[in-house]
Amino acid sequence: MKPLPILYKDHSMVAVDKPSGLLVHRTPLSRDRECVLQTLRDQLGQRVYPAHRLDRSASGVLLFALDPVACRALSLQFATQKISKRYLAVVRGYAPAQGHIDYALRKDPDKARQAAVTDYQTLATVELAVAIGRYATARYSLIAAFPKTGRRHQIRKHLAHISHPLIGDTVYGEGRHNRLFRERYGLHRLMLAAVELSFLHPVTQSPVTIVAPPAAEFARFIKAVGWRAENVKKPGQED
Repeated sequence: MKPLPILYKDHSMVAVDKPSGLLVHRTPLSRDRECVLQTLRDQLGQRVYPAHRLDRSASGVLLFALDPVACRALSLQFATQKISKRYLAVVRGYAPAQGHIDYALRKDPDKARQAAVTDYQTLATVELAVAIGRYATARYSLIAAFPKTGRRHQIRKHLAHISHPLIGDTVYGEGRHNRLFRERYGLHRLMLAAVELSFLHPVTQSPVTIVAPPAAEFARFIKAVGWRAENVKKPGQED
């Protein structure tokens, strides 16, 4: 496997740009021979400790500590919602200009619901001259999502809850739209990318912001539909 792109590294932590389709670590149910944890450990020649998780299907900023003390400090920031996260997503339909989703989620069907909150802002929209179902055209939005909590599949579930499921989502999305993106744009992945993390350094307590560029698949689609580079920037961000 190719080395993972390093976005940030110091004596306490390292952040990589995780590709879509790669598990953070192996699980008892997984048959994957490769995962980020093992690959990064071999790449750096030392133990690494995941501070958080990303879905296998998502790409982008993934943070690891380089020692147990730093890992506990970072994990506490995630658990207490002290870390700011920004994602890019392509969703079905014209999403509202902005929104606040406060909808409790279950990790498993037999578990109690847990509070879950996601804010979002629509960055761009496009209408394609493709008939899907009873509609003569197909509409899509590029959004920035800001999850305030860290529930499993939170962004995917929340956007599906407001009837704007993610493209490429085979669990909560819609097959006809996923098929269009595969056939027309060669996109075989979930259109969700973690593009920014902001937090306090676990040792120095100084502010740290780590940014990952959208994956090549995102860039290809953005160019194909005529969205400009500024559409993927953080709201209010300047050159």
